[in-house]
Amino acid sequence: MTQVLPWGGGAVMLGRTYDTQVCSAARALEVVGERWSLLIVRDVLFAGASRFADFQRLGIATNILAKRLDSLVDAGVLERRSSDRSSYAVTQKGLDLAPVIIALTQWGDRWAAPDGPPILYRHTGCDGTVADQTTCQTCGQITDLTQIHVIHGPGFPETLKASGKSRPDTADPR
Repeated sequence: MTQVLPWGGGAVMLGRTYDTQVCSAARALEVVGERWSLLIVRDVLFAGASRFADFQRLGIATNILAKRLDSLVDAGVLERRSSDRSSYAVTQKGLDLAPVIIALTQWGDRWAAPDGPPILYRHTGCDGTVADQTTCQTCGQITDLTQIHVIHGPGFPETLKASGKSRPDTADPR
């Protein structure tokens, strides 16, 4: 028996967009899920990159780089500086990706860095290590990740709620 996920989907292959997914993570992937996008944002946030030539150091083909920069600008993650159209700056929307990049880096440090972390994020004020942690907004405790469950939020379509087929505890009758 297959468990039906609360965000829809099922056995459908994901394409370029995630219109069938009722999930903010899937929608976020439409913006930053391409392999170069988060690396570009990472370099703006943490390496001081701002010009086209800075991003070429990633080893990305210039035509792909131009497309990625345009898509990040169109999505509001980066903006072109008005004084120099070939220079980019991070927006608040892009800045909000910093914890995502830190969390992804920590995962990579644990599972894909056999010689140890290649870079460390440090707090400028005290030089302490910066770590992403999942905390409960109600009690403030660091959450045991096995104790997290999913429920429908206010943006979940009523029609799917009514069907009962996308609750986490409902088995798929197929």
